[in-house]
Amino acid sequence: MPPRDSLANTFLVSFVLCIACSLAVSAATVMLRDRQEQNLVIDRQRNILDASGLALGEFGISAKQLKPGQIDELYSRVEERLVDLETGEYVTDLDVKTYSPFDAAKKEDSSVDVSGSDYKFGSNRREKVARIFVVKNPKSGEIAQVVLPVRGRGLWSTLYGYLAMRDDLETVQGLTFYEHAETPGLGGEVDNPNWKAQWVGLKAFDADKSPALAVARGPAPSDSTHQVDGLSGATITSNGVTDLVRFWTGPNGYQKYLEKLAGEISSEKGDN
Repeated sequence: MPPRDSLANTFLVSFVLCIACSLAVSAATVMLRDRQEQNLVIDRQRNILDASGLALGEFGISAKQLKPGQIDELYSRVEERLVDLETGEYVTDLDVKTYSPFDAAKKEDSSVDVSGSDYKFGSNRREKVARIFVVKNPKSGEIAQVVLPVRGRGLWSTLYGYLAMRDDLETVQGLTFYEHAETPGLGGEVDNPNWKAQWVGLKAFDADKSPALAVARGPAPSDSTHQVDGLSGATITSNGVTDLVRFWTGPNGYQKYLEKLAGEISSEKGDN
């Protein structure tokens, strides 16, 4: 047995500690995996409810303040669907719960080249199939909103968020970002509730049905139905938000799906 303070003993103790710590970390990761995945689902639901305004409208609080039971109650109105962005049709041969649009966007066979788009969102490829969220009226069962995942490049990071559209599919119900690394107080003001509130009621398209949402350079004109105030000192982030909302509402984004959904909503209203 080597002396306690010998080099060999030091290495032996270090080795045993490394093995023990590795086993402990691995065990914790395995044991907490289900809980972590569930937390991710709950966080996604909160952000969808935030963009749709359901939490504020129903309980008068932000989605972050919702209790688990309140989340379940409101999210029961939401249907998760997969959509082929090339055709606008729903996709039924993939599992909506396990499908990852981010993984799909990284693979050539499950993504498309959008480098020729008029609007840039920070990548040359976009997934073929997207996950969208249809919000139903709890009384009539009719479609009340659709919440569309959006993403795009800011100054320091990719901004990930949700754009909610009312049932006319032209009026914005809300825009929220749930992940980014923009500068606090500058580009990070995309999280400011007052700035986010400016998106509510804007029109997503102009008279020619072209994407028209934008972040203005400075204060938005008082009579504008398409713009919100610019983010002071954050021109690149502001331009990035303009590009991403126009990309995803345009022909390389959800345009074909919104056209199909308009027909579905029209049929619903006609049946009644």
